Amino acid sequence: MDGELGAFLRSRREALRPEQVGLPQGTRRRTPGLRRAELATLAQVSVEYLTRLEQGRDTRPSPEILAALANALRLDEADRQHLRQLASVDHNRQLCTGRRPSVSRTVRPEVQGLLEALRDRPAYLLNRLSDVLAWNDPFDRLARPLGLLDGEQPNLVWFVFADERAREHFPDWVELADQQVAELHRLRQGDPASDAFAERLGRSVGAPFLSRWRRHPVAAQPSGVRWLRHPEVGPLRLAYETLELADDQQRLVVQLPADAATAAALDRLSGRRPGGLRSVAG
Repeated sequence: MDGELGAFLRSRREALRPEQVGLPQGTRRRTPGLRRAELATLAQVSVEYLTRLEQGRDTRPSPEILAALANALRLDEADRQHLRQLASVDHNRQLCTGRRPSVSRTVRPEVQGLLEALRDRPAYLLNRLSDVLAWNDPFDRLARPLGLLDGEQPNLVWFVFADERAREHFPDWVELADQQVAELHRLRQGDPASDAFAERLGRSVGAPFLSRWRRHPVAAQPSGVRWLRHPEVGPLRLAYETLELADDQQRLVVQLPADAATAAALDRLSGRRPGGLRSVAG
């Protein structure tokens, strides 16, 4: 996590417009967002101290300074939680064993059994890099025609950014892309594999991914509704719920039809009689 606290503070300072905090925008700004001196004044800290924080030369700000910076930067709750996590890691380095988190690609039999028990609901399992580790038959019928499951090791983030079909299949592609990058950032936890993955994807697709990655987003919705243009059954409106498997650092995602038309389309896709699935409130 070296340098992450400072990089995160800097990203939020550069994303905050002067008018958002009651300052004139001016015409001679060479950098985006607030100047360090402006943020230091708002948070009532010295410019020198803020510089040390952003450059990673001071990694142990007090809770009072963190709160002052969070208030000055107008951070939302997800950003505040991430800031507290970064500061906590730096304050507790002496408790670390020296081992870095690893990317789990092992699916426990209990989790595989849970996937199979969800016979009527598309469900799939992701690790911290969004590798699709396992899935059930309803998800296979849903996702394989999209191209998501092509290859030996499908990856959701890679598909969203690097496969041209993703923009065609997902009408809310921009929102989906933002969320996938936010999840990747949220789950990094100092794992070098996450940075290596981001570097490879950035080299492959360029700005669509890199511009999002450099903003350090961390707010990702664990549930919601997503539109999908399916090549076999047409438009679908799918509700999704994400369950965190803490011991495995994996996520189980379950999808449900969000309206009657989607329920009927999923019935057709699976070969069930009409009305076999019941839609949930969107």
